[in-house]
Amino acid sequence: MSENAKQLAEYIRGHWGIENQLHWVLDVGFNEDDSRIRKDNAPENLAVIRHIALNLIKQHKSIKGSIKGKRKRAGWDNNYLRELLLT
Repeated sequence: MSENAKQLAEYIRGHWGIENQLHWVLDVGFNEDDSRIRKDNAPENLAVIRHIALNLIKQHKSIKGSIKGKRKRAGWDNNYLRELLLT
């Protein structure tokens, strides 16, 4: 295999590794695969909202826990939700 082919293969594996990690996190943390929203622009709009929520949760380091746990806590605790949104 030529050097260019090896570099291309590494790039492709790296891209799909990142892509698969993101989708796994969205599915486990947000149950994205179970979503029944399929009409018009709603699936794309909610995907954007999920990505924003995921980024906010990942940036918040003051409380340890899983993404799913932090998401649930934000649903239960308005003070925690405010902290997530304002930091």
